[in-house]
Amino acid sequence: MTDFAAIAAQLEGQAIELPSWAFGNSGTRFKVFGTAGTPRSVEEKIADAATVHRFTGLAPTVALHIPWDKVDDYSALRSYAADHGVTLGTINSNTFQDDDYKFGALTHVDPKVRQKAIDHHVECIEVMDATGSRDLKIWLAEGSNYPGQADLRGRQDRLAESLATIYDRLGEEQRLVLEYKFFEPAFYHTDVPDWGTSYAQVAALGERAVVCLDTGHHAPGTNIEFIVMQLLRLGKLGSFDFNSRFYADDDLIVGAADPFQLFRILFEVIRGGGYGPANPDGNSDVAFMLDQCHNIEAKIPGQIRSVLNVQEMTARALLVDREALEAAQVAGDVLGANQVFMDAFSTDVRADLAAWREERGLPADPMRAYAESGYQAEIEAARVGGTQMSWT
Repeated sequence: MTDFAAIAAQLEGQAIELPSWAFGNSGTRFKVFGTAGTPRSVEEKIADAATVHRFTGLAPTVALHIPWDKVDDYSALRSYAADHGVTLGTINSNTFQDDDYKFGALTHVDPKVRQKAIDHHVECIEVMDATGSRDLKIWLAEGSNYPGQADLRGRQDRLAESLATIYDRLGEEQRLVLEYKFFEPAFYHTDVPDWGTSYAQVAALGERAVVCLDTGHHAPGTNIEFIVMQLLRLGKLGSFDFNSRFYADDDLIVGAADPFQLFRILFEVIRGGGYGPANPDGNSDVAFMLDQCHNIEAKIPGQIRSVLNVQEMTARALLVDREALEAAQVAGDVLGANQVFMDAFSTDVRADLAAWREERGLPADPMRAYAESGYQAEIEAARVGGTQMSWT
């Protein structure tokens, strides 16, 4: 089996984008919980995200959500992030918290509502221009609850027209990334419920339109790594939103529910040329991002744990002996092929990763180092009296 020294160089430059909203108050459909030290501004969210990067070296960018992270001067916000050692990444639109979008936004039957939603995305692109962001990510909470409520085909046609208008506004180096989710809040039908629908829509737009795969947005039993393979094969996997699910879109710490699934996904990413310039299959533009809400756990340690989980499963996936695996597959050696796979997954790389971090001036144990840093006590003392930012 491949040893850690042989794959250490391929861990260099791994980047996992953090979502600004992961540092705000969040909760269930029934209550949003407040916690001590929660950011009161987008600047404080960025400061917390930069802290994760400082302890892990894995999170150099921060995704923003508009209008949750709206400010008057995005150039100044870009400079603020740079001063903290991070950059601003994906810009996420929001067409699910306005009364006008009750029956849809980009798919609405009323052209005035559709134009309002399009204008919001143009605003997001203007934010991208100011922040230097590459990706505009679109998730649509659109669909219907009852048979006959909506014209299913008409909504797809309107969606295609709206997306084309937004796509035409992108800069030459910018991308449109379309996310999918098989249900919620629409329960009879969702306008972008699966990877196939997302693929069909972005394929019609052009090369700079790609699919976002959220690991929590699938029905139970779905083979997510097969979808990863297919989208890479088609050249349309643009980004990941990493999280864990037990039942539905739980948005829990990635790797918490099924670390073997995360390993299988990352193996297909590497196999398909979706991991970094060090990958012998070629470089890829696939972006890694977290999409999580920390409801009962501390937010910064939750993000630290998540990026470390992704790094650990990436290392294990890189340890798969690809030559031995292919030989077993060609020979029809079912158990031999599975053993190659399982040997890599079963390898404990934690000590190797700790040494790898120390060699790069990072703490061997980022979770412990953060707990001992005093940063949590500092923000809890400083962020008193203001209105804490929430995801709602």
